[in-house]
Amino acid sequence: MTENNHGIEQPEERAPRRVIGTPPPAASTSLLGTEERPSTEVVQVPGVTPQDETTAKKGEKYAALCFLVAFLAGIGFVVSYVVFQVGDIEKTQVSNLALGGTLTLALLGLAAGMVTWVRLVMPKYNLVQERHPMASDTETRSYVGETFMQGAAESGITKRPLLRRTLLMAAAPLGLAPLVLLRDLGPSYKDFPAKLRHTVWGEKTKDGKNRKLLVEGSGSPIRAADFNSPGGILSVVPEGYEHDLNALAKATLILIKFRPEELKSGTNLNWTHNGIVAYSKICTHVGCPAALYEQTTHHILCPCHQSTFDAADGAKVIFGPAARPLPQLPIAVDEEGYLVATADFPVPVGPSFWERGDAEAEFREAEAQKGAQS
Repeated sequence: MTENNHGIEQPEERAPRRVIGTPPPAASTSLLGTEERPSTEVVQVPGVTPQDETTAKKGEKYAALCFLVAFLAGIGFVVSYVVFQVGDIEKTQVSNLALGGTLTLALLGLAAGMVTWVRLVMPKYNLVQERHPMASDTETRSYVGETFMQGAAESGITKRPLLRRTLLMAAAPLGLAPLVLLRDLGPSYKDFPAKLRHTVWGEKTKDGKNRKLLVEGSGSPIRAADFNSPGGILSVVPEGYEHDLNALAKATLILIKFRPEELKSGTNLNWTHNGIVAYSKICTHVGCPAALYEQTTHHILCPCHQSTFDAADGAKVIFGPAARPLPQLPIAVDEEGYLVATADFPVPVGPSFWERGDAEAEFREAEAQKGAQS
């Protein structure tokens, strides 16, 4: 209790209670100004009709609900990133759906909340933008016409038909340029899946023999007896295609020598020879050359995005964004003791594409290939 100037006791004024999330009481409704106004005063702007309070309250609730959904979806995005890991096609698909779905819902919730806020809470009014007349005046149009006719007369385009006709003739082929450029984009899209599924390793040589594995650069064939140091690695290209860059983009290999006891169950032993394993050099993430090899851990590393593969266990992915193992190539030795490819890769090499097929179909194909080689 306090006393005023007349000696009358009056109750003490208490500061109004604040609710978390609301601004403190202010004497001004201006965000930046210092003008004194009662906190309940509504600023009236000429020509602006404030929104109906019932509609505004409803819009406030709808917008708040949208923002709440966006918040929960944002939390779900973070949780999805932690929970749904990649490693194979099915896990990657689930991860992509979870991340894409939650992020879409979060952005959609924010957008819907902002639109609701603007349409149902904020006042509505029309704005008119002043513009000058678009049409030119008579004097300007007359000047342009005179200048154009003067230029035409000076050029002789009407007086000299030979120039006019040859100019039109020269410009006519340019109309066909877009067709040529579009055709030069590449082969028909429907031919891509078949071309991407196969490499030249599945083709026989002219004399009907299996293709030899050649050392990249020197082009020398590889004798299995000479490649006998465990931990050794070679970059290999197919016989007959040493300089064909289109073929090498899919067919380049890495050849690794293991001790027999180092190979794990993920490696198809029927496709090896005396501990020698051949894997595709093309990373299954975006196609970079995965050729860095750590001998002590048997890890193959792609330097572009750090995808890591276990060479002793069928080149399975153990780290990084790659979703599939490096395909293994079936190899053997010919009558001269040189390493040769006995068949093509059982699955497409390199990055994924839409028509590649699901993991189950590829697994069945690989199992059938194993049976044919055993």
